[in-house]
Amino acid sequence: VPQRLASLAATAQEETWQSRQQLQAQRQEMARLQEELSRARQDGERWASTLQRAQREALEREATRGAEQARQQELIRDMKERLLELLREKDALWQKTEGIDTPMPSPAPRDPGLCARCHKDFRLLSRRYNCSRLCQGKVCHTCSVDMGKHGRCCLICYQQRHPQAT
Repeated sequence: VPQRLASLAATAQEETWQSRQQLQAQRQEMARLQEELSRARQDGERWASTLQRAQREALEREATRGAEQARQQELIRDMKERLLELLREKDALWQKTEGIDTPMPSPAPRDPGLCARCHKDFRLLSRRYNCSRLCQGKVCHTCSVDMGKHGRCCLICYQQRHPQAT
């Protein structure tokens, strides 16, 4: 019987030792999990703070964008009003000038080496063109308009022939 008791006691001690080992391992695992939980909570707080900051910045950007859009709409409205004013002014000026006769082209200068409009000297690199319309003067490239297959003519003759171009 004593041997059986000693054997039972040894078995109980072995089981106790194993239980203590398991308990210690479980405590270590619990400490590790608590540490992970603490880190996860800190990360969660950090992410929540970052999210709040990002939401706040987004709201501020949206408010700024709304204010900018309102300013742009006001600017567009002002520009449309100004455009209408300018159109009215243009119409009024057009009505005032409706009866005014267009100037007749001035006769060509006597000096064939000068442009009939700006009186610039014709040189080696500056071409002269004969006005193919009313005045028949000689004009430089700047003072003439290309009429396609009809040649070139001076600006005054072109404006008389095409009054809508002015």
